[in-house]
Amino acid sequence: MNRKNQRLLLGTAILVGAATIAGLLTATLRQEPPKREIDDRALLVDVLTLSSTSVQFTVRSQGTVLPRTRTVLSAEVSGAVVGISPKFIAGGVFQPGEVLMRIDPTDYSVAVKKAEALLRQRRIEFDGAEKLRSQGYRAESEFASAAAALASAEADVVRAQRNLERTHIQLPYEGMVFSKDADLGQFVNPGTRLGVTFATNYAEVRLPLTDQDLAFIELPEAAEITETGGSNGPAVILTAVQKGQPEEWQARIVRSEGVVDEKSRVTYAVAQIDDPYRLHAPGTPLPVGTFVGAQLSGSSVDAVIRVPRSALRGSSQLLFVDDENKIRIRTVNVVRADARYAYVTGDDLLGERIAVTGIDSPLNGMLVRTTDDPPADSSRSGQVAVKSEEE
Repeated sequence: MNRKNQRLLLGTAILVGAATIAGLLTATLRQEPPKREIDDRALLVDVLTLSSTSVQFTVRSQGTVLPRTRTVLSAEVSGAVVGISPKFIAGGVFQPGEVLMRIDPTDYSVAVKKAEALLRQRRIEFDGAEKLRSQGYRAESEFASAAAALASAEADVVRAQRNLERTHIQLPYEGMVFSKDADLGQFVNPGTRLGVTFATNYAEVRLPLTDQDLAFIELPEAAEITETGGSNGPAVILTAVQKGQPEEWQARIVRSEGVVDEKSRVTYAVAQIDDPYRLHAPGTPLPVGTFVGAQLSGSSVDAVIRVPRSALRGSSQLLFVDDENKIRIRTVNVVRADARYAYVTGDDLLGERIAVTGIDSPLNGMLVRTTDDPPADSSRSGQVAVKSEEE
């Protein structure tokens, strides 16, 4: 064999050996890829077993604080304004009978004196006519004329005194000035607006209630309203933010306005707050004009089922889970719902389970797992070999 053939055989042997060794090394060093479990189990949901309970409903509303007594002050006599109380200014608080403004009383004082002088004259004339009639010197008609003149003089005195009193602007209640529309030195005529005041002993809030709200609250009847203009209705908690902090005030429904609003179809209940400005008791004032939320104590209902509002689908559907852990979509009777709960009725629902976990697209017969199920058997899980990331 020549040298050329020897080299060819040697190279072939080296290549075959290298390939054999590489094959042996690959077969020896190769490991079985790891196995990863594939979970073929159904969706896991939380369930709630339905049971009945008694519920004290709360009806929510809102409204604006308004004065119960509001007075537009107008001049009853003419004259120049000669005096104004320092309390007669927007926000000023005054007492009952306190003089807020004085109109020049000079002319009216003179009128009183003239009326009183005329009254004395007419009284003397009447006494003389009465004495002469008793002696038979005067006719009955002359006596009647003297009596009429006396009565007219007495009326003039009363009118003159009343006009003099009207020069002093005062009110029969404790209150606050809302606005001042006349000032010192201004000449006013009868009917001229002087200002606006309101009483501070009570304030009111008109609370709109829908027909559904009225089913869960007992409003006072019109016949129950007392002489003070109210009655003992449901308690109300008013809420608002004052100086950046939430505050509460106690109030009470005193009456219903008794009519249904033609536009909004709501009925207004009136809540009353005592001493809103806290002039006679400590506490946070509730100024007139404040917008407040209201929580009204409603009626109690027995044998009602309370479920989370999030479990309610649409307006009246719940996802029931049967004994085979399958979803059953059913319509229920929802008597009331708020932001947290829905309240349903039905004795046939007691003891049944509903899903409280959100399911995107539930279907009747859909299989689920529940949190109250026993641990699943590991034999139900399959295994399949997959390549590792390192390979």
